[in-house]
Amino acid sequence: MFSALRVAARARGFTSSSTVDGFTGSVGNTPLILLKGLSEKTGSQIYGKAEFQNPGGSVKDRAALGVVRSAEEKGLIKPGGTVVEGTAGNTGIGLAHVCRAKGYNCVIYMPDNQSQEKIDLLRMLGADVRPVPAVAYDNPQNYNHQARDYAKTLTNAIWTDQFDNTANAHAHYISTGPEIWEQTNGDLDGFICATGTGGTLAGVGKYLKEKSGGKIQIWLADPPGSVLTSYVNSGGKLIERSGSSITEGIGQGRITNNLGTFVNELSGAFTVQDEKSIAMIYELLHTEGLYLGASTALNVVAAVELAGKLGRGSKVATILCDGAYRYQSRLFSKKWLKMKGLEDAIPEHLKKYAVLD
Repeated sequence: MFSALRVAARARGFTSSSTVDGFTGSVGNTPLILLKGLSEKTGSQIYGKAEFQNPGGSVKDRAALGVVRSAEEKGLIKPGGTVVEGTAGNTGIGLAHVCRAKGYNCVIYMPDNQSQEKIDLLRMLGADVRPVPAVAYDNPQNYNHQARDYAKTLTNAIWTDQFDNTANAHAHYISTGPEIWEQTNGDLDGFICATGTGGTLAGVGKYLKEKSGGKIQIWLADPPGSVLTSYVNSGGKLIERSGSSITEGIGQGRITNNLGTFVNELSGAFTVQDEKSIAMIYELLHTEGLYLGASTALNVVAAVELAGKLGRGSKVATILCDGAYRYQSRLFSKKWLKMKGLEDAIPEHLKKYAVLD
């Protein structure tokens, strides 16, 4: 498996002699981008794994494909079946693409506070989208529980359970992690990203830590309102979740099964405030020419801060999750930025990019 991944990674030249098998064959083998401006500013090398270049537009394509393949291998779904998931957006989009490619029906339960761009895209992809009130995980009406319960009423159907189905983390352990290792020739000091399901951080972290013999530090970055920084830094004590963030699909109030496979191996964790994330969205656009979302911006802020902790000359990688086009009606709206109290977080010379009223 690993040798095949290495060959595929080296072959990513988009030459006429190199082809892949449909949508599912094009997931993964994304570039690792050196963020030049930030690297020069910090005196370190800051890398971003360009997961927005996956065919469905985000890092969640990997998890979507991984959980469906796992179900197929276990004989849990047959042709013409139905895939049901509770998702804040990108996993649903990845699943909708995979279902179209494989001939499955797709039903998505999602909290009703997500961006309209994501909801519209899911429907355009043929998914049956069911927005429900955003309530805590311990509430029986939580979108994940509603997805699980609905799947039980169907025949030839699966609930993919992205948060606690460890096929999610495994997908990153056999793909994203090996790709980053190959692309850096193993010369890396740290990896950091935020987590929602925990799959990316756990899968990549486990692979890189094993492959480097523990040399590479693996850190967790957290948005406001999430309890994971406190959990990691307190040695495993969960606190009540409070507060919120402009980011979507990251942050957590519990330890998922995916994160649980690796959480005790983390080197550390810290929280990134929304003000820093929103400013980084605009800086990445201005200095790197990259049009990326808020969770990506948080990851990049975190990579810069981790590089500072590891020292000048360090090499740090993170995940560039998805593009900003899924959130542009908010992130580039003067009215929305003002309503959220984030207008002044954007440097004056970058405010020109907030072109929406």
